[in-house]
Amino acid sequence: MVLSVKTKIGKRRVLVIPKKVAEALKIEEGSMVEITVKDDSLVVKPIRDAVWLSLYGKKFKHITFDELESESIEQQERYSKETQSTD
Repeated sequence: MVLSVKTKIGKRRVLVIPKKVAEALKIEEGSMVEITVKDDSLVVKPIRDAVWLSLYGKKFKHITFDELESESIEQQERYSKETQSTD
């Protein structure tokens, strides 16, 4: 997808992302973005959190609730052991 719009830099160098662009990238107030300077271009890339990915991200595997619960318990036990050994 290619979408190009012009916008103006505001006071204190604030960049307002036009509504069309924000909607296309599914970003809203409070969304985190990564800003990169590449040659003479500015690249703004959304940073997706786990909740966003679970709702909108590409699905590549099906997992049952029992599998999820089992993995959660394993991770919690591993984390608990790691934090106890550093105390």
